[in-house]
Amino acid sequence: MDLSFNINEDHNKLQRSELKKTLAKIALGGGKGRIEKHHAQGKMTARERIDYLLDKGSERIEIGALAGLDMYEEHGGCPSGGVVVVIGTIQGRQCIVVANDATVKAGAWFPITGKKNLRAQEIAIENRLPIVYLVDSAGVYLPMQEQIFPDKEHFGRIFRNNAVMSSMGIPQIAAVMGSCVAGGAYLPIMSDEALIVEKTGSIFLAGSYLVKAAIGEDIDNETLGGATTHCEISGVTDYKAKDDQDALDTIRNLIDKIGEPLSAGYNRTKSVPPKEKAEEIFGILPKSRTDQYDMLEIIKRLVDDSEFEQYKEGYGKTLLTGYARIDGWAVGIVANQRKVVKTKKGEMRFGGVIYSESADKATRFIANCNQKKIPLVFLQDVTGFMVGSKSEHGGIIKDGAKMVNAVSNSVVPKFTVVIGNSYGAGNYAMCGKAYDPRLIVAWPSAELAVMSGNSAAKVLLQIETASLKKKGEKITAEKEKELYDRIKKRYDDQISPYYAAARLWTDAIIDPMDTRKWISMGIQAANHAPIEKPFNMGVLQV
Repeated sequence: MDLSFNINEDHNKLQRSELKKTLAKIALGGGKGRIEKHHAQGKMTARERIDYLLDKGSERIEIGALAGLDMYEEHGGCPSGGVVVVIGTIQGRQCIVVANDATVKAGAWFPITGKKNLRAQEIAIENRLPIVYLVDSAGVYLPMQEQIFPDKEHFGRIFRNNAVMSSMGIPQIAAVMGSCVAGGAYLPIMSDEALIVEKTGSIFLAGSYLVKAAIGEDIDNETLGGATTHCEISGVTDYKAKDDQDALDTIRNLIDKIGEPLSAGYNRTKSVPPKEKAEEIFGILPKSRTDQYDMLEIIKRLVDDSEFEQYKEGYGKTLLTGYARIDGWAVGIVANQRKVVKTKKGEMRFGGVIYSESADKATRFIANCNQKKIPLVFLQDVTGFMVGSKSEHGGIIKDGAKMVNAVSNSVVPKFTVVIGNSYGAGNYAMCGKAYDPRLIVAWPSAELAVMSGNSAAKVLLQIETASLKKKGEKITAEKEKELYDRIKKRYDDQISPYYAAARLWTDAIIDPMDTRKWISMGIQAANHAPIEKPFNMGVLQV
């Protein structure tokens, strides 16, 4: 191995280490003190409940672990959005579990909490996955109610989704394991079946203090909306549990009786590990986001037996397209080639840039995958589409639009991994968040933005200096450098994968070594939902 390989390896493994440290801190929720207080009440934490509920030793992936990171600091923060969302197996059946973390502001709903819950429901709907809600929440976080309550994609959308999922036949089971108040009380009762834990669980539209203030009635919370009330008097809940473990055991028994899911019929054979060493990814991927490398070498370390059957190998070389298997699942891969390549005509093509012929190739390949019912995997390291008179005269906009059309109308499940750059329209064409990937994840090396930090800082600097000059200010070289550094620092913070993950623009930042697991579990989930419409690209300029 050469020196650059060792430098890359050290840098990328350090990034992975930082990711693991961040996730470990987030896993503590509201902190050790609040966890101890939670335990003193006889309650398990959200993560302990999920660990107990899922099959021991089974694979799992966590959605939105970094949600809310470095947000709401003036309100004390909201680690993981105050809710834990995991896809895993219960009694051998793949499910999605949503558990309020009551160690974070008593499980109150911040804006990002609502967004994360809606993302969990979206995954359940797209993949027809049973969903389990472990409810322990004080309801909407009142100081930010205007950002969580009234809009279409706010709190109320969750209950609408409860109703829609029920009509679709998607099993929903809710366990009230703590507070469940006000509008939030509708979530468990709009589920197919509801459990409540004695002494710790309670459901009511208004608690005892509000009841006293509103109508003058004196009543305690347990009598008002505890387990005995709702299991023996109101009939609101279906099962009474003596403690958290009993409730979780009941859920496992209920899941165990659900009928077999439908199958989309995606092709799977026996899983084979890559022939090339996966750990070498850390040395291949450059430390600098501007350096070149061969994406084919990354693919060989992600796919079964390192076998990748290229489609149109000699054409449109800045995009790699082809067939492979990941953990036994057949996939079609669309990946940005990050090294400079030469066409048969002797023309040079910059790595990471999408040219007309590359877009044309990708469009045809995506159509083929839809025709053959093969899930698509997009590996992003893209700086955008090629610009300039030659590209414009050659119809780059038209060819780019064809690719975006194919991605938009694709009916097979799509999965996106942001390996490096994810800039501008390249993000869109390579199945960014707006194009409904079933899962979208980033490596710690990722950057998501309209353009790179250097390019954006130069543009923004020109705008700011022009504005200051109009006001009569003299811009010295020192002043210009100060402005540039400040602008670039702000922009670099925003293109970080952590900034994106905090806002759920991606589902997770993952260890590159977990990429195969995420794609495999994603396809396993998608296989529960048969394709319901044919692939049709509509009106297309050819």
